[in-house]
Parts: sequence; structure tokens; C-alpha cells
Amino acid sequence: MLEGVSSAAKKIRLGPGLNPTSEMGPLVSKVQFERVTGFLKSGKEQGARTVTGGGRHGDIGYFVQPTVLDGTKDTMKVYQEEIFGPVVTVTPFKEVDDELIRRANDTVYGLAAGVWTSNIKRAHRIANKLRAGTVWVNCYNIFDAAMPFGGYKQSGWGREMGHEVLKNYLETKSICMSI
Repeated sequence: MLEGVSSAAKKIRLGPGLNPTSEMGPLVSKVQFERVTGFLKSGKEQGARTVTGGGRHGDIGYFVQPTVLDGTKDTMKVYQEEIFGPVVTVTPFKEVDDELIRRANDTVYGLAAGVWTSNIKRAHRIANKLRAGTVWVNCYNIFDAAMPFGGYKQSGWGREMGHEVLKNYLETKSICMSI
């Protein structure tokens, strides 16, 4: 799995967002660039191993190489925080059990998650237990306007897209009368 994800990350074509051959553009600002590279530095200092990427791409713009960090632990900043940059952390496990689900949910965030497996029964079991607004199975970052999008916990309030978004435009009222 680690080899496959790392290989895919290495192949991502970075470039200007309006260039049709670009697959990933720059980060939005210097502040975000420094935030993401700060996370990469923190991961390294806390013992994570950079498998691929791990730094700036080029010398113009706020490009960060797609990065895969291995050997991450639940207590590391790169594991606990939403980085909002091209970084994936890898944490090995032996069994799909309650402890794995506890570890996956042990964060104050819950925007999205991904599960890769050839066992569809296992995929359903895990996806239903993850505290994330979106769970992708055997894919990632796929959107459909009919699917609600939004996170759990500190990753958002309410939902965008899908039927759920209509609730943002409603003013629900309760009226209680004693007759």
C-alpha cells in the first residue's frame, strides 16, 4: 500500500492552476505554504519518515511536493491536525477492530476519510464507524453535486451540496399551543 500511494504521489504534475496539464496547483498563500511546510518539519522532528516529497517544489510560487509520511503515530501533530496541503500520513495496523476505529476517530476533526480494501463487507463496517462527513472507499476526493459534503466535529457545521444544502435556506419554526 505504501509503495502504491508513494508512486502515485510522485507522478502528480505540479504547475499553475490554469495550465491544463497541471494536476495540482500551488497553495493559496505564503501563510498556508509556511503552515504546511511547518507541519512537514514537525513530522520529521517527531519521528515520521518522509517516503516521497517533503518540501518545496521549485523556487517560484507556493508549491509543496506531494508528500507521504510513514511511521506516524497518533500523538503527532501531522496525525492530529488538518494540514490542508498535499500530505498523507501512514499508520500501520494489524487488525480491523474497535481499537483501529478508536485511533482513526481520535481527533477533533472529521471532514473526510478514505478506506482501501477488496472486502466490501469490511468497507461498509469501517465506513459506518468513522466519524467523518465523507468516507471514500477505494477512491478519494470524488465529488458529486447530489452528495452532501461537510464534516463532523470541528470540521464544519451543516452540509454543502445535495438535498441537505436546502436546509441552509429554511427557517424552521415550532409552534406549541395549549388549547
